[in-house]
Amino acid sequence: MAQHLLLCMMLALLVFAFEASGQERSLAKPGCQQRCGSLIVSYPFGIGANCSADTKFEIRCNSSFNPPKAFLEDNNLEVLQISPGGTIQVNNPVLSNCGNGSNVQQVMASGSFTFSDTENRFTALGCETLGVLTQQGFNVGGCITFCNSTTAINSDKTCFGFCCQTRIPPLLNAINASVRSVDAIKYQNICRQAFVADQNWFKNLTNIFSVRSREQVPAVLDWRLPNRSCTYQKAVFVDDNGDKIEQCVEKENTLCTDEGLCSCSEGYDGNPYLPNGCQDVDECADHSRNNCEQICNNMQGSYYCSCRDGWVSVGYNKCIKEAFIKTAPAIILIACCAGLGGLLLLAATWWLYKVIIRRKKSKLKEKFFKRNGGLLLHQQMSSYEGNVEKTKLFTSKELEKATDHFNVDRILGQGGQGTVYKGMLTDGKIVAVKKSKIEDETKLEHFINEVVILSQINHRNVVKLHGCCLETEVPLLVYEFIPNGTLFEYIHDRNENFPLTWDVRVRVATEVAGALSYLHSAASIPIYHRDIKSSNILLDEKHRAKVADFGTSRNISIDQTHLTTRVQGTFGYLDPEYFQTSQFTDKSDVYSFGVVLVELLTGERPILRPRLDDQERSLVAHFVLAMEQGRIFDILDSQILKEGMKEC
Repeated sequence: MAQHLLLCMMLALLVFAFEASGQERSLAKPGCQQRCGSLIVSYPFGIGANCSADTKFEIRCNSSFNPPKAFLEDNNLEVLQISPGGTIQVNNPVLSNCGNGSNVQQVMASGSFTFSDTENRFTALGCETLGVLTQQGFNVGGCITFCNSTTAINSDKTCFGFCCQTRIPPLLNAINASVRSVDAIKYQNICRQAFVADQNWFKNLTNIFSVRSREQVPAVLDWRLPNRSCTYQKAVFVDDNGDKIEQCVEKENTLCTDEGLCSCSEGYDGNPYLPNGCQDVDECADHSRNNCEQICNNMQGSYYCSCRDGWVSVGYNKCIKEAFIKTAPAIILIACCAGLGGLLLLAATWWLYKVIIRRKKSKLKEKFFKRNGGLLLHQQMSSYEGNVEKTKLFTSKELEKATDHFNVDRILGQGGQGTVYKGMLTDGKIVAVKKSKIEDETKLEHFINEVVILSQINHRNVVKLHGCCLETEVPLLVYEFIPNGTLFEYIHDRNENFPLTWDVRVRVATEVAGALSYLHSAASIPIYHRDIKSSNILLDEKHRAKVADFGTSRNISIDQTHLTTRVQGTFGYLDPEYFQTSQFTDKSDVYSFGVVLVELLTGERPILRPRLDDQERSLVAHFVLAMEQGRIFDILDSQILKEGMKEC
């Protein structure tokens, strides 16, 4: 008995499966093959004769492959995927060149197909490779690769270095491409490739050099039905003269465009290119397609919700019990009172929370003010009463707003003493906000020292201090904004928009010398900078020099001749005597300025890169040796030799 029952259940399952497979909607033309291997071929495409909307859409299924492969009959391109939205993915040949010449490739997509300009990218691969796209004899696109990159994909998986990419022109139905080496002699033994490929497929490659072993890559074609292939349903009408005429009318439950593309109306699914191809979707069969709370009722193209007995429909899809409606007024009154009480309690709690937070912030700001040397700064500034008003104390709120909460996109530079952000104050003034690194009491002393010293300085070639903020976790300095970077960048990273001519170098050197002379001799109390270097010399909008970074500077009394301190400064700029004796004098600043002059003259860095002909790493020693050997003109910057007189 149990065996008979089991057999009946199995037969029932087989019948159900057979009926389900028979009810599966075919996307192909009736009586035509729908699958070729794993590819579903939907109309207007078709496998074999009379199965497609046009001969251009006829597909040949080659069963000699395992699994079988589909090819466009018209141009023999292998079809990988078909989208009813107007695109197909095909295998496109890779153009490869391993010789000295220039290989040329032509791929035709036929009249009803064009290479998609939004989905594809033209790509060249190889060392010093030039890939070019032409159309009707004119160059319409291309790109060139380089050999100065050790990787082919960055963190965003974009192509650069050994690989380059560019867009292709729209409505391109034939690819005429060429690939060759920029330097045929130097790179004659290197292979190079060029191809048009689906950019989404390319981005998902873990190693783009795997393309070198491929003969074809996926590309996307846009397809449109020809005008003579009606995307609408054909119907016969009789005109006023009694003549029969054939016209195209929109198919039932289908939306079509003038571009020859169709889609099913909302609530319908299927193949919009077939007669009655769009059938109603039963939203009630799949709960994710409806939002009914109790009962879902399917209808053509849509559905509606209803409730069980004893329940009343509220809104579009909600149900409540009938008994609840009778007691609703009392419940609503109680709920309103409870809600109002809860709101008042919540408001009181929120107000109390804000008061506590405000007090905590106030105490924290007071703590930071003391820790960041507010009392020490006040004590230092009290001895310079004439300058106290020049230094403004900014609030943390002002500077957070000015720098967009210290956004990383606002960073101008970073160094050993802090990070500098670009900001804009409420009055529209552009400033530079320096967030200092305070790791110990020594760094705090540097910060206070910089505030005190800059508040005393008034010179056009010294960066101006607008004020500071001490109520944050780390102290902040607010300077005038100097837009054109550092002298170090202009010397060693040449700028075509502002070449360092001989006259410019002389002017910058003169301005820095004037600033040093002011600090040493003209300031009310002499100031030693103690870190003169090209990266501490900024250039403003008129490319005037501005001496900056006074964190390690020191005031000295007029009768003092030197400072005895722990050696501080930048290697390559340090005065050798100061390095040995720890006694810093005004001549130590002048020595560092001399290194800057040698940088301006030679274009070299203070610490030279190792070279075969010269083991000396110090620019100063290299310069002095050249002077002694009478070959000073051999090491000068080539631009100076062209523009400046030897006497100068």
